[in-house]
Amino acid sequence: MTFYVGWELPVSERTRLLELFPTVYERVIAHHVTLEWNVPADVQLPTETSGQVVGIADDHEGVQALVLRIGGTIRRPDGKTYHCTWSLATGRKPMESNEVIEVYGFEPLSDYLAVLLVPKLMRT
Repeated sequence: MTFYVGWELPVSERTRLLELFPTVYERVIAHHVTLEWNVPADVQLPTETSGQVVGIADDHEGVQALVLRIGGTIRRPDGKTYHCTWSLATGRKPMESNEVIEVYGFEPLSDYLAVLLVPKLMRT
């Protein structure tokens, strides 16, 4: 069993963000932000409980993600970008958001949007 640690979007925040940022593709994800992948079950949870949505990434081929700033940065410790996979086309996978952001970048928002986050250990 593989675990990852990060933040889950509370239902109220997910609902609010889905109204503000309509999904583009048929499979709605809008669930969490990953901090670190493949961690032990007893990993320490992050202490941050909020972040900011700072941009939107979309490869126009099936992957849409929101980019977040957490703890003052958009960069995770592994060098990838904090994001929440927002929607996917059939056949696309949430982990593809990392590559889409790296290759295509993201469109910054003119005003950053504060969001509440719940630290959580999750499993695949």
